[in-house]
Parts: sequence; C-alpha cells; structure tokens
Amino acid sequence: MRGWLRTTAGGLPSTYWYLWAGLLINRLGGFAVLFLSLYLTAERGASTAVAGLVVGTYGLGGVLGTLAGGVLTDRWGRRRTLLCSHLAGAAALAALAFAGSLPLIAALCALLGLAQAMPAPAFVAAIIDMVPADNRLRAFNLEFWAFNLGAAGASLVAGLLAEWSYVGMFLLDAASTLAAVAVIAWKVPETLHRPAAPDPALGPARQSARGRDDGGRDDGGPRDSGRGDGGLRAVLGDRIFLAFAGLTLLQALVYTQNSTIVPLAMRADGLSPSAYGTVVAVSAALIVVGQLFVPRLIDNRLKARVLATAQAITAVGFGLLAVADRLPSYLGAAAIWTVGSMLAAPPNAAINSELAPASLRGRYQAVFYLTFPAAAFLAPALGGAGLQYLGGLHWLVVAGVALLAAALHLVAGPSRERHAATIRTETAATAKVR
Repeated sequence: MRGWLRTTAGGLPSTYWYLWAGLLINRLGGFAVLFLSLYLTAERGASTAVAGLVVGTYGLGGVLGTLAGGVLTDRWGRRRTLLCSHLAGAAALAALAFAGSLPLIAALCALLGLAQAMPAPAFVAAIIDMVPADNRLRAFNLEFWAFNLGAAGASLVAGLLAEWSYVGMFLLDAASTLAAVAVIAWKVPETLHRPAAPDPALGPARQSARGRDDGGRDDGGPRDSGRGDGGLRAVLGDRIFLAFAGLTLLQALVYTQNSTIVPLAMRADGLSPSAYGTVVAVSAALIVVGQLFVPRLIDNRLKARVLATAQAITAVGFGLLAVADRLPSYLGAAAIWTVGSMLAAPPNAAINSELAPASLRGRYQAVFYLTFPAAAFLAPALGGAGLQYLGGLHWLVVAGVALLAAALHLVAGPSRERHAATIRTETAATAKVR
C-alpha cells in the first residue's frame, strides 16, 4: 500500500498540495450550479426551456471568464487571478441567494460563470509551472480526483439543502469559495516566472541567445519567440491543438447534460431533488474510489484509443436514459458514463499540457477551457428544448454526439501523436543545448 501511495501521490511539491486543498474546499460547497435548473423551475416558475436558457447564461459568462482568465494568468500571474476570481464568485453566489426576477438571476448567472471560469487557466498553468513533466499525469489525475471528492461530499447534503432552503444553499457555496481564497492567499505563492531583465554586461548576441533560451518550448506547441506577445493569435494558429479542443467540446457537450438536463428529466419522472443529489453523489463516489487506479490501467496505451473508448462508454451511459424512469436506472446509467469520464480525464489533461509553450500557458489553457463554458451554454440551451420536444429521443441524440467524438479521436490520434513526438524531440534537443 505504501508503494502504491508513493507511485500515485508521492514526489509532488508541497505548494501543489495547498493548491489541491483549495480546489477541494471549493468543490465541497460547489453544489449551487448543479441545482440552478431545479431552482428556476421549482422556485421561480420557469419552464424547462426557459430554465435551460437562463442556466445557459452561466456558460456565456464562462466564455468571457475563460478568455479573461487566460490573459490575466499570463499578465497578472496565477495567484492574483485565482484570488480575484474566487472573490467575485463568492459575491455572485451571495447575490443569487436573494435575487428575485429571472432577468436579474440570468445576469448573476452570467457573472457567476465568468468568475468560476477564470480560475481554470490559472490552476492548470500553476500546476504545469510547479510540477515536473514526468509527474504531471499524476498531478492532473489527483486534481480531477479532488474535484470529484469535493463533489461527492457536497452531493451528500446538496439535495437536502435544496429541499430545506435554496438561500442557504447559495450562501454555503459562497462560504466555501471564501475558504478556498483563504488557503490560496495563505500558502500558494506566485509561480509565474517572467523573463529576466536585460543584463547590460551581456553583448547583443548573448542577449539574443538568452532570449531564445528563455522562450524555448518545454511542453509542446509551436515554437515561441520568448516575448509572450503572440497572444491568442499564436494559439488560434495551432491547428492540431484546436482540433483537440474541438473534440473536447463535443465531450463536454455530452457530459454537461449530467448537471443541466438530467435533473430536469428526473423531475419530469417524478423524482425529488434529493434523488438527483444521490445520482451525483454516487457518480462522484465512484470517481473517488476508482480514479486513483486509472493511470495504471491506461498507462502505455495510445491516448487517442483511450479517449475513443471513454467516449463510447459515455455514449452507452447517456443512451440508457432514453428508457430510464426510476432512480435505480438513473444510477446505473450514471455509473456507466462516470467510467467514461474517469478514463478520459488523464489523457485529456496530458495532451493539453504537452501543447502549450511556457510564455503562453495561460492563453493555451484559456482556449482549451473555453470548451467547458461553451458547453455550459449550449448543453442547457439545446438540451432543454430537446428534452421538452423530443422526450427520450433526446438522449439518443446525445449518445450519437459521444460516438462521433469517439470516431474523430481515432482519426485525429495519429497526427497528434506524430506532433507530440516532434515536440519531445525538439524539447530534448533544447535541453541539451542548455
């Protein structure tokens, strides 16, 4: 057991664990977004389609927040971006607790989406900064595990809190966000290392050489000039990275159904909010128990095949919802799609971390994480109408999207692997020069 723990969680820097703890604390209270659609239909009288549109504003805000978070992560730094975004999120949650009209709730949902999307590029960039490349797969796997460990703890009481008081639910979520702020402010230093100032003792040729060395790639992606001024244009010119981000969007569109449309389907079947809380808790508990074993299961396997398999499994899980009408059938479907998400998380993070040059890490993460707020808008906006007008057939459409993503991963995999091999060769050559 000690050997397994060392290979699973050993060798990571202490700062990583404080960052990990901040994420865990935040997720332990992060249940408000899960129940937004139920809150709108049960407490504010919104229809299923209207609730989907209002919840979709969370995704629209997330698009802006992700872009802003990526730029600020590279300019402000990781720590300041994390602190400011968490504080803004706590304020939005507290305001949602007392908002009455649907337009105001929609505006606050957009603000909350912006604030909760901003930390993602900073979290990932900080992990890449502080964790050596050989340990990043484990670090990202543990990050995903912490996210779901927190979700499991929150889900155990979230359904009961929703039945007791939606106001209390929003306020407790805000309090957990502030607790995460305290941990990050106390123990997480800035990890962004800016290029050194010009040394007047060096000649122009040596200054140029040092500039190229500072800006050399260490994780993948197109060669960077070292100035970090390519901005989003450099990211948007990386076609292999964009293709990967597009496939991640398809994956996110499917999986976001879990937090936006599944609760509405369960409500339509006469199930209570606590029943949905049980589904979320069981799904998160499966991840808590099984996620630490996933790296060994998929180690030395082609990432494209792992991702294709994960999407096929996810398709089966969501497809089963076409005939689900009782809690046990929902729990069985959730168990299947959870296995898919568990398999997909480590290779997704590993590929993402390989493709970002050091001076543009924040911007690369911003473009990658745009897929999640985009899905947070598209999934409820389209899914709410789909469930209302297609009924059970909606879930067959969702399953079809997952199967499409599986097929495209197999098609895109070889070129992505060749690109990664080129990156590794160039990185090794750069390391020898240094």
